[in-house]
Amino acid sequence: MVLLHGGRAEDLRPPPLLNLPAWRMRFLAAALARTLSGRTVLITTLRYRRRGWNGPRADAARDAAAALDRLHARQGDLPVVLIGHSMGGRAALRAAGHPCVRGVIALAPWCPPEEPVGHLAGREVYVLHDERDRVTSARQSWDFVRRARAAGASAVAVRMAAGGHTMLRAGRSWHRQTSEIVEHLLSPR
Repeated sequence: MVLLHGGRAEDLRPPPLLNLPAWRMRFLAAALARTLSGRTVLITTLRYRRRGWNGPRADAARDAAAALDRLHARQGDLPVVLIGHSMGGRAALRAAGHPCVRGVIALAPWCPPEEPVGHLAGREVYVLHDERDRVTSARQSWDFVRRARAAGASAVAVRMAAGGHTMLRAGRSWHRQTSEIVEHLLSPR
C-alpha cells in the first residue's frame, strides 16, 4: 500500500518536517498494519517534493507515479493499493493507471470536474467522503465516481456519516472501512 497525504492547491515549497496531513496518514497506516497483521504487506507513505498540486504541473501525481516506478523496479509485480486523502486522493486517482495498481481508495478527495477518468478503466476505485466536508466537495466526488464508471472503472461511492475533511471525528470508522476495502483489494483473484 502506498499512502498519499493531503497538501495545498498551490505551493512550490517542500512539505515542512512537521506536516499534519502526513501525520494523519500515519494513524491510518498504524490501523491498517493492525488489521492486516497476519498478512505480509508493505505499507509506505509518500513524501512529496512540493507541498502543492501546482496546476497543470500536478506535482503530487508526478511524485506518486515516480514512486510507483521505483517500487515496481525494486519489488517487481506486486499488487499495489493506493490510498490518498484530499490532494493525495487526487494524486492516487491520477496515478491509478500504473500497471502495478490493483485499486485505489480516495478519502475526502479533491476531484475537480475536469479530472481525467479514462485511465481508470478496469480498475477498482473507492471514494469515501463525508457530505459535510467543507474543504473538498463530496458532490464533485460523487460526480467523479459516475464519470469513472462510465469510463469502465468499477467505482464505488461510500458516504461516511461523520469525520468532515480531517476524518478525525469517527476516525475508527474511516480506518475500519478503509481496512475492509484493502482486504478485498488484496484478496487472491
